Amino acid sequence: SSDVCSSDLVDEAVKLFTKNAAYASYTEKENGTIETGKNADLVVLEKDIYSIDPDEIKTVKVDMTVLGGKVVFERE
Repeated sequence: SSDVCSSDLVDEAVKLFTKNAAYASYTEKENGTIETGKNADLVVLEKDIYSIDPDEIKTVKVDMTVLGGKVVFERE
């Protein structure tokens, strides 16, 4: 179905900006996935990007940014 295809495309895009980006910069031991011992760098989005139309992703706002396990941004 088209939903599965869209979800696969979103998943691939997320990997490009996380796991694959860490690999490309030789930092995959510290970054790219959420695992014990890795940097806790992540964003919390206002919407689940896997459950909306992929064309809407560009409008999704960041609710929170965490770097090294510390909150560095919270949207009001």
